[in-house]
Amino acid sequence: MDVGPPVIARIAGAMLAVENQDVMVAFFEKLGFAKTVDRSLWPGARWVEVALPGAQTSIVLTPARAYHREPDRLYALTLSCHDLLATAETLRAAGIEVDGPTHEPSGSYIQVVDPEGRVLFVNDKADPGS
Repeated sequence: MDVGPPVIARIAGAMLAVENQDVMVAFFEKLGFAKTVDRSLWPGARWVEVALPGAQTSIVLTPARAYHREPDRLYALTLSCHDLLATAETLRAAGIEVDGPTHEPSGSYIQVVDPEGRVLFVNDKADPGS
């Protein structure tokens, strides 16, 4: 069945409600991200995005308090790298808490703890087909 062209062109971003946007930007910068957007929404609230170089998708670090909610406790995404052991070593050297690697039938991953206590999974499936 031909349904025509896709209605949605791409995933623009994943939103993460955080306690402190500046602390979280610094964390993501240690992971290789860059702050790509930082603008005022209204007094006391900012729209902040971080993205990997060349990426079409960003992570939006929303100020939880400005939306009268608690920060998210979980990530709704995972990240991938080319070399799990080297990535774990690099992140540990940058002062980031890393657990693993863990090896399971579905693949290998490390768990990275962000400054607000959430656990972010990083797998070794950066290469297509891995």
